[in-house]
Amino acid sequence: MSQTPTALITLSDPRSPAAEAYRTLRTNIYFSSLERTIHTLLITTVAPGEGKSIALANLAVSLAQGDKKTILVDADLRRPTLHTIFNLNNDKGLTSLFIDAKGPIEPALKEVGVPNLQVLTSGPLPPNPAELLGAPRMLDVIEMLKARADIVLFDAPPIIAVTDASVLGTRVDGVLLVIQSGQTRREHAKRAKQQLEKLNIRVIGSVLTGATLDNALSGY
Repeated sequence: MSQTPTALITLSDPRSPAAEAYRTLRTNIYFSSLERTIHTLLITTVAPGEGKSIALANLAVSLAQGDKKTILVDADLRRPTLHTIFNLNNDKGLTSLFIDAKGPIEPALKEVGVPNLQVLTSGPLPPNPAELLGAPRMLDVIEMLKARADIVLFDAPPIIAVTDASVLGTRVDGVLLVIQSGQTRREHAKRAKQQLEKLNIRVIGSVLTGATLDNALSGY
């Protein structure tokens, strides 16, 4: 990575309130893991354009900075963006592991210049994203990634728009729902939460993005 992407506030301005908010989120995830281990975590949103991938990328950096060996996986096989955020080549990635269903699982994990952090981009887009994420081989991929990291983060499409997040959500330890201030509709957020809980998917919490900074707290 030749330069710090502007979207990664945790790298470009680590002393900013936004970067501190990501560290707070990291701490909250640690505490959520005390009662029930969170080794794999999926991040999704209610609708498109709510900033989930940027939030996830910054969370991944924060976890890595907290000395957690972290793997970030782009499982949004419809509109992948992590390769753009981190300035990475996307010729090979998650979908490449499914070309040979019986072949060895050797992921093209990419270094991004942040210690403890590796990224597995989406790879070429498949015609059937939900079927791929629900395939038996996906379980083997998840187990292989877990063996290489303290925490594995998955970026998934919006929960209401398509079934991908629901399919993958049943295979991870928890789901984090991203909600954008002033954009996400309350009824949609409630519907998304109900949809996940109906499938017995553990929702560990939500992240509010785009909120206005309280100037009263700027001294800290």
